[in-house]
Amino acid sequence: MAVLVIGEHDNSELKDATAKVISAAREIGGPVHVLIAGKNCSDVAAEAAAIEGVDKVILAEADIYENRLAEPLAALIVKLMRNYEATLAPATTSGKNVMPRVAALLDVPQISEIISVVDDKTFERPVYAGNAVQTVEADLPKKVITVRTTAFGAAGVGDEPASIETIDPEDDPAISKFVDEKISQSERPELTSARIIISGGRGMQSGDNFVMLDKIADKLGAAVGASRAAVDAGFVPNEYQVGQTGKVVAPDLYIAVGISGAIQHLAGMKDSKVIVAINKDAEAPIFEIADYGLVADLFQAVPELEEELKKAGY
Repeated sequence: MAVLVIGEHDNSELKDATAKVISAAREIGGPVHVLIAGKNCSDVAAEAAAIEGVDKVILAEADIYENRLAEPLAALIVKLMRNYEATLAPATTSGKNVMPRVAALLDVPQISEIISVVDDKTFERPVYAGNAVQTVEADLPKKVITVRTTAFGAAGVGDEPASIETIDPEDDPAISKFVDEKISQSERPELTSARIIISGGRGMQSGDNFVMLDKIADKLGAAVGASRAAVDAGFVPNEYQVGQTGKVVAPDLYIAVGISGAIQHLAGMKDSKVIVAINKDAEAPIFEIADYGLVADLFQAVPELEEELKKAGY
């Protein structure tokens, strides 16, 4: 039976997380269909149809899907699940909002944040802040799955675009409504898709000192992140947070500045390809997983790093 992937987008562009979920869906086996629900999002459907391994795109356009409210979207997914054995979505803010509702309406347990597909009913997922991997066998009539996208590569562009089927929207449950959203604007890449991330911790001492990291990020084309301690202290906004209760990232290069390496933070970035740590405490746990470690005062080391980048032409 086919697998349904819930496409994540902003009505104009498909998010990279969707291509990674498609990779996971292909490992389960069977045809892969992608649901694009939104408003004026036919271009997004065409983008999804071009991804390798996609057999069909289902397009649902209506006002109630414009802002991805969880209840209308969950109602639509549940109706579609009559024809599917499994549905997958990225373990993003949106996916974590919608999929538990889908699981509840289908009366099945959700399989959360899988990092590996063993077979069509067996999956691996991290537990205990990533210190152990749990193997879950789900012999269920319907499987509701969220995918930790850092564990899967993005599917590429296929040779032939998939077909696009337009369907009617479901009735609005009318138990929630969109009021407003405020999105921080930045020319830097988004944390979960950035190739390079430089993050600051409590050792930064204040939000004003994050300007030092901004300068490095601008030279490297990097995103700026933070530990929960820095966010809780009010140094930077919540969307900067990397970790178990923040964003899970796996960039090519992760630079941790003034971060001790609490287990909750490590759970969100330990899959980074190269980890560089700068901390004045030689016993900081971050050094246990760092590929390169510098025991130094960050207020001396970071400006020196900036100067060296200037010399190198950045």
